[in-house]
Amino acid sequence: MFENLTEKLQRTFKNLRGQGKLTEEHLEAALAEIREAMLEGDVAVSVVEELLTNIRGKALGSEVMLQLSPDQQVLKIVRDELAALLGKHAKPLFASRPPSVWMIVGLQGSGKTTTTGKLSKWLTQHGHRPIVVSTDVYRPAAREQLAQVAKAVGTAVWARRRHG
Repeated sequence: MFENLTEKLQRTFKNLRGQGKLTEEHLEAALAEIREAMLEGDVAVSVVEELLTNIRGKALGSEVMLQLSPDQQVLKIVRDELAALLGKHAKPLFASRPPSVWMIVGLQGSGKTTTTGKLSKWLTQHGHRPIVVSTDVYRPAAREQLAQVAKAVGTAVWARRRHG
C-alpha cells in the first residue's frame, strides 16, 4: 500500500508544483488520489474518510504555512496526519501472558534474518527476553546466519541438538 500511495502522491505533488496557490480543485484531486491508493491497500473506509477530512480541514484552514508551495503544503499535512493516524511510537501487542510466539516467513533473500535480528534487538531494549529459532531444514547455512545475527544483537538462539 505504501509504495502505491507514494507513487500516487508523487504524481499528485508533481501536478501541484508550479501552482501559485493551493486551490480546492487541486486539493480535491490530491485527496482523490490518496483515497484511491488507500482503499486499494485495504484500509478501512472509515479510516480513509477520517484522514481525508483532517487533511482537507488543515489544507483549507488557517494552518497552511505561507512560506510553503502548494505541493509542500499538502505533503506536510499528509505526513503529519499519517503520523497521527499510525502513532508516533511503536507499541507492541503481545499475548495476555508470555510467551508470545512470532513466525517470520518469506522467500529467500526477502530479509527474514535481518528483520528477526532487528526485532529481537528492539524487544530486548524494551524489556523482553526474545529467543530466536531457525526452522529452515533445507539450508543449514541459514541457521548459522541467524545464529550470527542473534549473537551480534545479543539475543539467545535455540540450537538444535544433533543426536547420533
